[in-house]
Amino acid sequence: MSSVDHHGRPVERETPDVNRERVDWLVQLFPECVTEGKIDFDKLRLALGDEIDDRPERYTFSWAGKRDAIRVLQAPSRATLVPCPEESIDFKNTQNLFIEGDNLEVLKLLFKPYFGRVKMIYIDPPYNTGNDFVYRDNYADPLDSYLKLTGQKASNGDILTSNPETSGRFHSTWLSMIYPRLFLARQLLSDDGVVVVSIDDHEVSNLRLLMEEVFGSDNFVGQITVQSNPRGRQAERFFATVHEYLLVFAKNVDDCILGGAALTENQLKEFKYEDHAGRKYRLLGLRQRGSASLRSQRPQMYYPLYVQPSTASVSTEPTPGYDIEVLPMKPTGEEGRWMWSKNKVHADLSIVEAHLVAGRNEWDIFVRDYLDLESGETRTRKFKTIWAEKKLNYQNGTEEVKALLGGPAYEYPKPTALLKQVLAIADESDALCLDFFAGSCTTAHAVMALNREDGANRRFIMVQLPEPTPEDSPARQMGLNTIAEIGKERIRRVIKRMKDEAAQKLDLTDSETPEDLGFKVFKLAESNFRPWTPPEQTDPEAYIAQMELMVDPLVEGWTPENVITEVAIKEGYGLNAVIQRLEALDTNTIYRVTDPDKEQSFFICLDDKIDPATPRALCPAKDDLFVCRDVALTDEMAANLALQCNLKTI
Repeated sequence: MSSVDHHGRPVERETPDVNRERVDWLVQLFPECVTEGKIDFDKLRLALGDEIDDRPERYTFSWAGKRDAIRVLQAPSRATLVPCPEESIDFKNTQNLFIEGDNLEVLKLLFKPYFGRVKMIYIDPPYNTGNDFVYRDNYADPLDSYLKLTGQKASNGDILTSNPETSGRFHSTWLSMIYPRLFLARQLLSDDGVVVVSIDDHEVSNLRLLMEEVFGSDNFVGQITVQSNPRGRQAERFFATVHEYLLVFAKNVDDCILGGAALTENQLKEFKYEDHAGRKYRLLGLRQRGSASLRSQRPQMYYPLYVQPSTASVSTEPTPGYDIEVLPMKPTGEEGRWMWSKNKVHADLSIVEAHLVAGRNEWDIFVRDYLDLESGETRTRKFKTIWAEKKLNYQNGTEEVKALLGGPAYEYPKPTALLKQVLAIADESDALCLDFFAGSCTTAHAVMALNREDGANRRFIMVQLPEPTPEDSPARQMGLNTIAEIGKERIRRVIKRMKDEAAQKLDLTDSETPEDLGFKVFKLAESNFRPWTPPEQTDPEAYIAQMELMVDPLVEGWTPENVITEVAIKEGYGLNAVIQRLEALDTNTIYRVTDPDKEQSFFICLDDKIDPATPRALCPAKDDLFVCRDVALTDEMAANLALQCNLKTI
């Protein structure tokens, strides 16, 4: 709020309305359905015609409290993130992030800076087992619960609440928690991005339905069963459960390309041939096997090919020397069909060859299937939907945390082998990976370990609530008072171990990008901007006193670094933005803030007064964003700056 109109717009104080973008799309697609700036749903129904499903009995997915969950989602965040270099490693250079805070508020803050930038999201949310449930959202003031949990605001009691099955809303409470978080997460995914969620039997069916609503049923990729406990949980009443699940959805299945698993030793042995260049390959029969393999099913794929017996080369036409005709006949004598069209065979004749079938004195047609792809990458195989390897046993995760932290600091962590396999699904060497239920930060561990193995440059964003560890827990005895502290300490120790390992080896890498063994810590906090709170008294003097407080809306104790960080986030700049002071300017302290990923920057000055010489020395262009305090400008200077550049005021 500004007491004077200086022709500049105010900087953003809150996160964007997450529904605004969808409304804007509707306005662009159906401008005739907008009346006085609002969507006229009667006109929209008419415009969509038969596409509207208004049957009285139709499929829907709902639960008690869904309306409130949507209200939580739509409420903008007035929080900020505070940089903590003292808790970080290599703060200035690293691209990895750890954010301590409630993930709902954090996701809202990440919405604008990271919209469409995340390739892989993995989460392991709290399973709905009836135990303490800390993610109890307050739609009237979403930040309130977090401030009470962290002691930044007085609480009338323990905000940890249980969710017993006898509550009557056992499933609904959990769905209301996860829904807004998944909705926001989808906005952060790139068009070819993918989300993977760990879940058990308590909520797998409901989560599948919810994710189909958020991501669209067409974007379901797969449901993987992970053998997490080979011995089985003997405490179960009927069956000893040995598994959990991974639900996988794409942002847009048409753009989604998944990575694969490494070939097994037996599969590698299939590539036993070599061409003249030394490339290994195997032979695949050109005749279609299995389903839809009859001529009657695909008649256009039934045609003759011709073989030159002396060279075993193949032609699509009966040219001189190519005088042996081969048809796609099945061993049963039935007419089959080829896998490829005649045009494709003609285009790829260089990898098509004929062979005499042993014992039958008949020719058959094969294609070369190379081990190394044209891109130079080694072929992989599709992941199966059952993961039963011993390395994925969840007990391995417990042992890893014990070894790193010197004790069982965290219950039921996922093993890094599982997360490395999940990360391989993303199929991108510089993927940005987000985990907003980070726990002990197995995902961060896996990102760094996988980068070390394949020389890639994946980056991570971890988000974890500073949920207190139990008073008598091993973690508390080790000085780790919150789950967030466990995650940060694990990352530090992984980095130390990897640095120690690297120091003992010769550096033979030729990568232009050095290995990123660091992470930046940010913490969720109240905004640096004083909120407008109407006075309790209604007399004019009370309003005047409140207005005087808003002449300079920055809270007491603000620091330039914290204010610059908040402005950058809410203007859409990532947390790896570089803040540089312009040393050449001595009239005012000016900073240039640059987001290297977006290749955009802005200028900011937080001085009490802007020197008239500063705009002339800075000489901003028309499209340059310049941010300063409202109280630092005269009306005349503000008007001139607003004509000269894109001016925003605090």
